[in-house]
Amino acid sequence: MKIQIINGPNLNLLGVREKSIYGDASFETYLETLRQRFANITIDYYQSNIEGEIINKLHETGFSYDGIVMNAGAYTHTSIAIADAIAAINTPVIEVHLSNVHKREEFRHKSMIAASCRGVIAGFGMDSYRLAIENLSLK
Repeated sequence: MKIQIINGPNLNLLGVREKSIYGDASFETYLETLRQRFANITIDYYQSNIEGEIINKLHETGFSYDGIVMNAGAYTHTSIAIADAIAAINTPVIEVHLSNVHKREEFRHKSMIAASCRGVIAGFGMDSYRLAIENLSLK
């Protein structure tokens, strides 16, 4: 089984930015934990701050991977283009968020991509990724 994790804008700063919201661990550190926990699954990781690069990664992996875990960051709330890219591929995508977006600013309550995804997991910190991988591995 192969799973692609895609992180969007500013998620390269995990462990550094707004620690009260996002925690103090880098994603790369957590990624090693995920890879150990799911040793029987190939987990690839990609992060970009650029919308078009995220779309290109969805196109690249969306027909050959078994699942995609996506934290689109702020693009979650603005990108019809990413929603269209998710709808166009065969691979199931699970939208994840570290924080509970519904406890935050009003503009974060609406996801442009959720309707194109298998499901949404939010508010469990880094564990949101683990929960998504567990769901995808049940297929």
